Amino acid sequence: MKIENKLLRDIMTRGVVTVPMGSTVKQIAALLSRKGISEAAVIGRDGSAIGVISNMDILEVIGKEDWESIPAESIMTPYIETAKPTSTLGEAARIMRDKHIHRLLIFSENGVGASHRPIGIISANDIIREAARN
Repeated sequence: MKIENKLLRDIMTRGVVTVPMGSTVKQIAALLSRKGISEAAVIGRDGSAIGVISNMDILEVIGKEDWESIPAESIMTPYIETAKPTSTLGEAARIMRDKHIHRLLIFSENGVGASHRPIGIISANDIIREAARN
């Protein structure tokens, strides 16, 4: 099978690190550092994903007055680029390339489970790693 035809469900990282929208920058920085990751999904009160926050978002506010207590919802990216588990690596690569982003949240197919909550994540590094294996 060609690499670009592999399904995301076969290589995505299952489970997504999430933070409540009221989490502070300091709390999020500590979490990202502890987990060794560069991004987390921000979730609303109902548990649905409402944005993403990355290490770059945090870097933008470090040094500003009271930066440690700034809530996630104030600096998160309020839109989410998504894919389905049945999307292909080729489709994911195209979206990342076209949108100049490094990762996609993976959501269930419509009507399967909690389709408003992420079930996985795929990064550009995951795609490159998979390409190197083949």
